[in-house]
Amino acid sequence: MRNIAVVATFLYLSDSQRTGFLVTRRFFRQLVLQLLQLLMVLACALPAQASDDTVEITRNFIEAAEEGYRLSAAYSFELNHGLEDVLLSGVPLYFTTEVELTRPRWYWVDEKAVRVKRTARISYNVLTRQYHVGIVGSVQQSFATLDDALFLIRRPSRWVIAQRNQLKPGEVYNVSLRMRLDRDYLPKPIQVNAFNNSEWRLESKKTFQYRAE
Repeated sequence: MRNIAVVATFLYLSDSQRTGFLVTRRFFRQLVLQLLQLLMVLACALPAQASDDTVEITRNFIEAAEEGYRLSAAYSFELNHGLEDVLLSGVPLYFTTEVELTRPRWYWVDEKAVRVKRTARISYNVLTRQYHVGIVGSVQQSFATLDDALFLIRRPSRWVIAQRNQLKPGEVYNVSLRMRLDRDYLPKPIQVNAFNNSEWRLESKKTFQYRAE
């Protein structure tokens, strides 16, 4: 019955309206087909060999500077073939670093002195065949190879995580450092699969102590 109603409506349209109707219908049909093809490509490119805790934190320390307390960190990890295929398909990947400093107190719960995070974005431009990397909200840099692009994520610049007045000199703080592939930034169709798939987990966490200077 629905198809009959559509045909009846179509017969009452003028020639120009019929042409517009057909063009619009063809456009949306092609758009849906392209979206389905993209989803199929991405589904086939899902990581098949990734595992938990595949990011190794190779350097982690805090130093006092005039502008505040800076974190110096370095990471070691590789993108498996699945993640690399997703990146080459035009889907950016995001890596978020989270830092939390707490001060133990015997008479009360621990004081949460600092809690900050920063996210780096890596993308690939199919037309220019270049990779782009940058902290979200700042200027991006371009690279010809994936290894060169990942270098900025593996060895990021020192980052001011706290102002001088946020920590008490002489006090010891417990530092929690976590670095992960942030699935919250993925497109919704991929995000649903990624959150239900343990093979998308690329992260690591480390704790250490720092005595404020």
